[in-house]
Amino acid sequence: MLSINPSELGERENYKFLTGSIIPRPVAIVTSLSEEGILNAAPFSYFNVVSSNPPLISISVQRKNGQMKDTSRNVITRGEFVVHISDETYSKKMNITAKNLPSNESEVEDAGLTPIESLKINVPGIKEARVRMECVLERAISLGGNEESPSCELLIGKIVQYHIQEDLYAFGRIDALKLKPLSRLAGNFYAKLGDTFELERPQ
Repeated sequence: MLSINPSELGERENYKFLTGSIIPRPVAIVTSLSEEGILNAAPFSYFNVVSSNPPLISISVQRKNGQMKDTSRNVITRGEFVVHISDETYSKKMNITAKNLPSNESEVEDAGLTPIESLKINVPGIKEARVRMECVLERAISLGGNEESPSCELLIGKIVQYHIQEDLYAFGRIDALKLKPLSRLAGNFYAKLGDTFELERPQ
């Protein structure tokens, strides 16, 4: 077996190893509001569940050239954001939100997505998403790099409202086959939900 010391790799090589082996990764589209009221949207695959009591989720937002991205800055400033689950029904528009736009332009508008008001927070969501979660910021932690120049912000959000398309939800469960979620692989590749199987948890 090949054995590699990550400290002997550059950032790009570590990135390729991580994103090529930790797969598939769920993709969240996060909307946030700038101080000027611009609705920002961006996809993130460094995303997962943290806790169910209370419901907490995490988004890791990598910095670019040492600078916070709009999502981190907006979420930390306003303390609110909306997380949407990416699925096959709007995958092309989801991908457009990854474009590097100036802070005064909206990725939601650029991608032709439809803003929809939230119930408990001031940040709008995206209507096309069939699952979305209104979140308030529980904690923001700067990590990586060094103390003067971190490499990312880990955003922990507490979910205060769920929204789900009715035909996806029955008997307290989400129908994964109907949801058709997307997952991120390495490079420009994504995956659909493939074959599923069940393993009973041992007692």
